[in-house]
Amino acid sequence: MVLPVLFFSLHSGGGEGSLDRLLPSVSTGLSPRKRTTSQCKSEPPLLRTSKRTIYTAGRPPWYNEHGTQSKEAFVIGLCGGSASGKTTVARKIIEALDVPWVVLLSMDSFYKVLSSDEQALAASNDYNFDHPDAFDFDLLTHTLRKLKQGKSVKIPVYDFTTHGRQKEWKTVYGASVIIFEGIMSFADKALLQLLDMKIFVDTDSDIRLVHRLRRDITERGRDIEGVIKQYNKFVKPAFEQYIEPTMRLADIVVPRGACSLTSSHFTYCMAALASAHQAQPLPQTLSVLESTPQVKGMHTIIRNKETSRDEFIFYSKRLMRLLIERALSFLPSQVHIVQTPQGEDYEGRTFHGKRITGVSILRAGETMEPALRAVCKDVRIGKILIQTNQDTGEPELHYLRLPKDISEDHVILMDCTVSTGAAAMMAVRVLLDHDVQEDKILLVSLLMAEMGVHSVAYAFPQVKIITTAVDKKVNDLFHIIPGIGDFFRPNNKREI
Repeated sequence: MVLPVLFFSLHSGGGEGSLDRLLPSVSTGLSPRKRTTSQCKSEPPLLRTSKRTIYTAGRPPWYNEHGTQSKEAFVIGLCGGSASGKTTVARKIIEALDVPWVVLLSMDSFYKVLSSDEQALAASNDYNFDHPDAFDFDLLTHTLRKLKQGKSVKIPVYDFTTHGRQKEWKTVYGASVIIFEGIMSFADKALLQLLDMKIFVDTDSDIRLVHRLRRDITERGRDIEGVIKQYNKFVKPAFEQYIEPTMRLADIVVPRGACSLTSSHFTYCMAALASAHQAQPLPQTLSVLESTPQVKGMHTIIRNKETSRDEFIFYSKRLMRLLIERALSFLPSQVHIVQTPQGEDYEGRTFHGKRITGVSILRAGETMEPALRAVCKDVRIGKILIQTNQDTGEPELHYLRLPKDISEDHVILMDCTVSTGAAAMMAVRVLLDHDVQEDKILLVSLLMAEMGVHSVAYAFPQVKIITTAVDKKVNDLFHIIPGIGDFFRPNNKREI
């Protein structure tokens, strides 16, 4: 079995201060949070273990019957001296876990930006990278908290050859389990409150020195004299003063860096949302285009298997245009008075919001973009690619491109058909993770099944759902019955 994992680890690198923020009491009770989680982008293979290659992939929406995450992300904190084998322990934990999505977050990414004077000290191995003041704990705590809540975050990329952050930051998405490792993982009270399990890797100082020499010389371009100077001046004293005392906070101590951890059991349930709504009335958040003779006639044409490709495209586009016009009527508006060419005032209305952004769920949702562009001048467009994993049957996020500052926009989320609602729910989750307000999302679909309507509405009660028709059933292949056909079926002569 291939285990999709987002493996995120950067590199190593400081200041001075006191123990005011260190060593809180051992008791760190956590109250459960109630936030759903996110997805992660598709990436090339990033991690190989002794048993398998671990790939990245999209994060399926593990919703319960209330439309929320069954359990929030479980955070494992790994602490230990420099070069103690924390990353090796993390890899063994990942290999043993029977969960689909893991994020490995390195504290090394959160070194503070150095001034020019500090840069000069770092170049001569005279800057203390092993002191609590070397880390940006505020950014680190904020980032880990958002990840634990399932929200997407941007992680700084630290370059150990230049002792600075790179211009481009990495985007990381939430997961079932977060493994957070670093030399000061237990050295901040607020940070400790986010850890569900604390593991200390206790490795002999001589072994740590050997590991550090090998790593810094081969991977970071340092010379042996500089590494030993830095170790004796900063690394060893910092371990004795700040790191070793936090061992007492650990739930598990791994002796001599040898990982004998057994597999932990993190179980999550994917509830069948629609089953709770059978025979229930359609939700009030649903708006169905009035079934006029014109609308009914166009449905008759596009549902007919004998309809030619040209007619299918023509009448589908007509329906999409009507659907988008209907969706725009749900956007907020305000009174706006203008003067006519005759010099008279006219009391009209204008859009009351910052921007309108369209987001299409690829590939079928992309066919609705021309209709949106035709009625919304200069509308911004984003794209989300969600596909079903053939082994698990779960939707997975494979591609994401959203406009900047989308959190301030009213978003029209487009997909041609919605059957179970799984892909639409994941897309809404992605938008929420990018801080789009739920009540500013309009899900627009040419045709929906009752199951999909109930699933989306129950999980996200503030999302407005607009469609031209709702069909009763979904078959074993998750096709809407009686349905409309498949917009992108390879042998479909009506393909758009």
